[in-house]
Amino acid sequence: AGAGSPVKAPLPGTISSINVKVGDKVNVGDTVVVLEAMKMQNNIEAENSGTVTSILVNQGDSVMEGATLITIG
Repeated sequence: AGAGSPVKAPLPGTISSINVKVGDKVNVGDTVVVLEAMKMQNNIEAENSGTVTSILVNQGDSVMEGATLITIG
């Protein structure tokens, strides 16, 4: 994992899309990942501003609640 604060999955599901790349600047509230859970698309938003330092998932991956999706430095 990269340095910074992690963005974690709030519930188990499948990664529908990743809306950022490593090096992208994000602001609080930006949608960084879309997680499909229980047939619904859930926008996972950045909780802090900074630069994306790592992406730990791929589109189509299944993740558990609490799994780190990306890190923002």
